[in-house]
Amino acid sequence: MDQHKVDSGDRKVGFRIAVCSAILLAGILAMAALASLKKAPAQAVSQEQAYKVEILRAQPENVPVVLTGFGEARSIRSVVLSAEVSGTVIAVHPRLNLGEIIPEGEVLFQIDPRDYQSALAEADAQVAQLENTAVRLEKEWELEKRRLGALQRTRDLALAEFQRLQRLYDESRVGTRSGVEAAEKAYNQALDQLRLLELSVAVYPVRLREARAALDAARAQRERALTQLARCTVKAPFTGRIAAKTVEHGQFISPGTPAVTLADDSMLEIHVPLDSDDARRWLLFDPSSGPSELAWFENLRQVPCTVRWSQDPDGHAWQGFLHRVVAFDRTSRTLTVAVRVPADQASRVGRSGLPLVEGMFCAVEILGRTLEQVVRLPQWAVTYDNKVYLAVERRLKTVPVEVARLQGEEAFISKGLHAGDVVIVTRLVNPLENMLLDVVETQRQPSKDSTS
Repeated sequence: MDQHKVDSGDRKVGFRIAVCSAILLAGILAMAALASLKKAPAQAVSQEQAYKVEILRAQPENVPVVLTGFGEARSIRSVVLSAEVSGTVIAVHPRLNLGEIIPEGEVLFQIDPRDYQSALAEADAQVAQLENTAVRLEKEWELEKRRLGALQRTRDLALAEFQRLQRLYDESRVGTRSGVEAAEKAYNQALDQLRLLELSVAVYPVRLREARAALDAARAQRERALTQLARCTVKAPFTGRIAAKTVEHGQFISPGTPAVTLADDSMLEIHVPLDSDDARRWLLFDPSSGPSELAWFENLRQVPCTVRWSQDPDGHAWQGFLHRVVAFDRTSRTLTVAVRVPADQASRVGRSGLPLVEGMFCAVEILGRTLEQVVRLPQWAVTYDNKVYLAVERRLKTVPVEVARLQGEEAFISKGLHAGDVVIVTRLVNPLENMLLDVVETQRQPSKDSTS
């Protein structure tokens, strides 16, 4: 019984093993059959990919340098007109308002002139009185000089009479002592009158000079009164714009009180600070004719300048000229120059419909020296460490260059490039040296936004 059970269990185990082996073998055979049906893939051919770039051919040229700065337009002059005399304002210009243009010579305001008219009349009377005094003294002097001749003759006659009577009395005892003494007394009286008249005649030039000096003083006083009267009326010294106004009709005003600010817009001026190194390298100065008496920038060339309003830089541009050097600041190392724009240029309206006026903040382009035989490239075609990428036989090559100047969005290369060199102007990020290129030549300045 036990032996039978053992044989039955062995047969079951062997059957199971046989079944599993058959299933495994069938799977292997099926996999082999399926594998035999699959075709081998075609072998891939490896090719280097070309990177598409835009290029420009290097063309050396002479490029004028343009110095760019910023400044505020202001009037060529702004005059604060103040009262020079005190009084009540009795009249003002009918258009004495901010922004109005007042022609030269028109009355801006007038102060009550009655006190100054009275002072002028008094000065005129004083001058007339002293003129009469001077005329009277001159006539008296002439008369006294004529009397002087007569008294000299009287003195001579009295002396001769005295000498004759004395000689007759002394030699011939003709006459009396009292007669001789009377003749001597007459001579002494004539001599005394002559000396008094001589003194009076000698003093007349002094009296006349004093009278003339007093007359000059009176005339000066009259001129002062006349000037004070003229100062009661304040006129526009030039055609200008009312920039400020503090005077009103009926207001009492004192000397020195600011009344009207008049701006001369016939010429606008812009003070433009420039880097001193840029100014040293690129500003144009005429050759000096010799040593100057003043140590300053006297020979600055008045080159053309272009002025643009910073709020509309692509709109209308006004033409001006470089006028002078204003100041040198050693702290910021800047050289401030003055650029002037004539009114006929400034009044031209641009696309915005506005002229150039005082207060506008402007960008100014100043023509400088000329860069000779440089290659013009967009700035993004030059790396931060002054290198450019060339396309040589469709392969990328990196070369170092010398940048003469960066101006706007352009870089000017003075060394490292030759005529005909193919420069890559597409902006590249970490390119591989000698990588294959697909070059596209362009005649326009490519966009700096193209990146790899």
